[in-house]
Amino acid sequence: MTISRPSGDDQLSIEGLSVQRGGRTVVHEVTLEIPAGEVTALLGPNGAGKSSTVLAIGGMLRPATGAVRLDGRDLARRDPERIRRAGIAIVPEGHRLLTELTVEDNIRVATYPLSKEQARAGRKRALELFPELGARLGNLARSLSGGEQQMLALAQALVSKPRYLLIDELSLGLAPVVVNRLIPTIREVAESGIGVLLIEQFATVALGLANRAHVLQGGRIRYSGSASELRERPELLQSAYLLTGRHDASPDVALP
Repeated sequence: MTISRPSGDDQLSIEGLSVQRGGRTVVHEVTLEIPAGEVTALLGPNGAGKSSTVLAIGGMLRPATGAVRLDGRDLARRDPERIRRAGIAIVPEGHRLLTELTVEDNIRVATYPLSKEQARAGRKRALELFPELGARLGNLARSLSGGEQQMLALAQALVSKPRYLLIDELSLGLAPVVVNRLIPTIREVAESGIGVLLIEQFATVALGLANRAHVLQGGRIRYSGSASELRERPELLQSAYLLTGRHDASPDVALP
């Protein structure tokens, strides 16, 4: 993959984003930036508002307040397809594949908004990143392992070569060996110039990949700063209300 470094001003800006679900506010005026060419971690306990934040950025939830700015345009409250065309791709928690279609058809569906040339290039790029899928193009998506399904979900998001990729729970339900397989790919995606927002249950995985980190608790940002500071000062992680246990350790996952 050709590596192209982004300019310093290239970023996706989330400003004062609030989201309501079930009649209550679950995200309170969240502000964060996702720079191009970097991995930004969004951490926090279950129910902190992480998924709601991502779904609101992607247009799948309508924000109550706030802005989602890219190239000076506010994309908040736009429909998901328009947001995707602007260059923001979402990998929601739980894969959300078309399970009764083949791997090939799942990839093809993701290329529909593209020209034939773009679709061919996107398919080629996805299979280069995830060669495991090449041997299973004729298989139904539901027959894939959990790791292969996550690869397919990532491939769907990447075929259009988005400028920003938002991944909700990369490693959820996956074996450590699969997570180890995905980590270098996420790093490669960021190095190609794509900005990545990563929600991840294992803080060690997220902070090993990320340049910057934000911690959500109760729908509010409790920490914003460098990922290295959180790695080096675990007490900051705890004081920012991040749950311990499986959220802050993953001893079987290697971070080269």
